[in-house]
Amino acid sequence: MSHTAASSLDIAVLLPCYNEAATIGQVVSDFRAALPEAKIYVYDNNSTDGTALKAMLAGATVVRERRQGKGHVVRRMFCDIDADIYIMADGDGTYGPADAEELIRTLITERVDMVVGTRRGVQDDAGRQGHAFGNRLFNQLYRVLFGNDFTDILSGYRAFSRRYVKSFPAVSAGFEIETEMSVHASRLKLPVCEIELDYGRRPEGSHSKLSTFKDGFKILWMFAMLMKETRPFAFFGLIAAGLMGVSLAAMAPVLYEFFTTGLVSRMPTWIGATALMMMSFLSFTAALILDSLARSRAEQLRIHYLTLPALAPSTSAKEPATEVGKPRRERSSKVSTKDASRAA
Repeated sequence: MSHTAASSLDIAVLLPCYNEAATIGQVVSDFRAALPEAKIYVYDNNSTDGTALKAMLAGATVVRERRQGKGHVVRRMFCDIDADIYIMADGDGTYGPADAEELIRTLITERVDMVVGTRRGVQDDAGRQGHAFGNRLFNQLYRVLFGNDFTDILSGYRAFSRRYVKSFPAVSAGFEIETEMSVHASRLKLPVCEIELDYGRRPEGSHSKLSTFKDGFKILWMFAMLMKETRPFAFFGLIAAGLMGVSLAAMAPVLYEFFTTGLVSRMPTWIGATALMMMSFLSFTAALILDSLARSRAEQLRIHYLTLPALAPSTSAKEPATEVGKPRRERSSKVSTKDASRAA
């Protein structure tokens, strides 16, 4: 995508940061070089190493978010900032600012609401096998629970349309926010796309804030909560099946004794097994009711999403489509022949 094409759009680069003084200045400078027309925002999450000052000196707009956690920062950014296209990256220098143009071009030409920059070489990053194992585990678990829309749900390098950002509830507090973003897109069946990008290593003096076990458990907990909210039939159905299995296992010897002798010598076991069976039926009933409610909530979210303007509406025979409030005939001269050939 050419700079002239980018100049016709309101682009915001969002950089959530916590103690990234060693890298944030260069990251901001590189994004300014890659996207001269974009506005760059650094949201400082209580850094103690001068991150905010370095970002400000590099030319970014700096805002402080006092509630600790990446989820709180992303929620604040999405609430505060209005733009046509949003680019979100980390301030640690592991994502290449030069790739932002490719993310934007893909967002526009593919007419999607989110483009995820999947990380090439993420398995080798950070020198910790725990991170690599966690990435494989969570991506596989996501595909089992929510579908095959994504292959790298934990990537922090993404491009969004305005209607995605303004329809995203953002309830997470920490690093699990990327998982919530992916589930939101899968739940509403939004058009999304992935492109593979190089993933760098942190320079000396910069350290990862991700805790393998602490944040890993938070992400697993978020998987459970999102499954409960978005797929309650599967969630409570599994509970019902588990309770029924335990109940039948406890009932079997009692029933065998009753049919062979006519006696029930283990009455407490029978009572417990019966109680578990009743709980299983209650859980299954809850699954049916909550599944209907979840479908209704998804429909309401989808309707709200559709009320927001699309970045590139489809054209009609009688009236040219508009993009960011301008007729297509006024914008055609700003699109490069290279972009047109790619879009075709």
